[in-house]
Amino acid sequence: MRFDRNLFEGKTVLVTGGTGSFGQRFSKMLLEHFNPRKIIIFSRDEMKQWEMQRRFAAIDTGGKLRYFVGDVRDLPRLERAFAGGVDYVVHAAALKIITTAEYNPFEVIKTNIMGAMNVIEASINHKVERIVALSTDKASSPVNLYGATKLCSDKLFTAANAYTGKQKTLFSVVRYGNVMGSRGSIIPFFRSIAHQGELPITDERMTRFMITLEQGVELVWQAFSEAVGGEIFVPKIPSMKVTDVARIIAPNAKLKIIGIRPGEKIHESMISEEDARSTFEYPTYFKILPTIYDWHHCRERIGSGNQCAEGFSYTSGNNTSWMSDQELTKWMNQEYSASSRPEATVSPKSS
Repeated sequence: MRFDRNLFEGKTVLVTGGTGSFGQRFSKMLLEHFNPRKIIIFSRDEMKQWEMQRRFAAIDTGGKLRYFVGDVRDLPRLERAFAGGVDYVVHAAALKIITTAEYNPFEVIKTNIMGAMNVIEASINHKVERIVALSTDKASSPVNLYGATKLCSDKLFTAANAYTGKQKTLFSVVRYGNVMGSRGSIIPFFRSIAHQGELPITDERMTRFMITLEQGVELVWQAFSEAVGGEIFVPKIPSMKVTDVARIIAPNAKLKIIGIRPGEKIHESMISEEDARSTFEYPTYFKILPTIYDWHHCRERIGSGNQCAEGFSYTSGNNTSWMSDQELTKWMNQEYSASSRPEATVSPKSS
């Protein structure tokens, strides 16, 4: 994708959950491709912030990265992070482990729903220009609490555009599938236990959408560039069978079928049949518009898109694009090579 080099020129960007896999890659790519004034890393783990400072010492030569310990549950602390002036917000903070959410529902609701409300409140109060929130395929027709809380978050961010009045604060959402290589995802998990000679598979029919961190970051850039407010951007990305992922990572390992865990799906969905009537297709992505306020009839939001047919759905099982063995192998060779690991960016002074 190509983007206007001035997209983040002189802007202050705040990233909630900024020490996570996405937040770190987003910050790295922002420093490499644009010229922001400042990037505020807002997260609750001071150790991760310290480690991130060490990793980024060599590329943050201008001292643009700032670290702010806080939790999105805490509105006064969030307001303090905004106080110096923030132009753009990327909301990536979330509790996302499915089984953890099932056993700790109150905590997940506090972070994923109440935290989203706090980000919206602080953004409006401090007249932020644009906010992009990260969603997940599990928010489409959710069957687990994590997905349900992210669906609530999506609804909050799309509806927030109606609360700004005459103020020019725009909220939009990006939704994508399994982020390859992110913490807690299937590829690093399989790699960590490959030496055991046996990999657990919940169901041999299971498929998942596959997207790289770089593609996820570029989708956020696209939302910042194109959003009018209220859209959910959904990229066109390939699928893979989980058994194929396991076979590529550990060709000689035995696959042990353990059964579907609570809250899991055989195939993930990013656009349901119910969303089809307000979904529009573009060459590289889809755009879901909310049905409230007749925004799905707004030509400014639709642009050059074509409305999807009645009954359309976009799932990892009915996908027309599939990642090949060669493509996944190539990605793993690049991602896990010494030159591309975050530690490779650490300067001698900070090691």
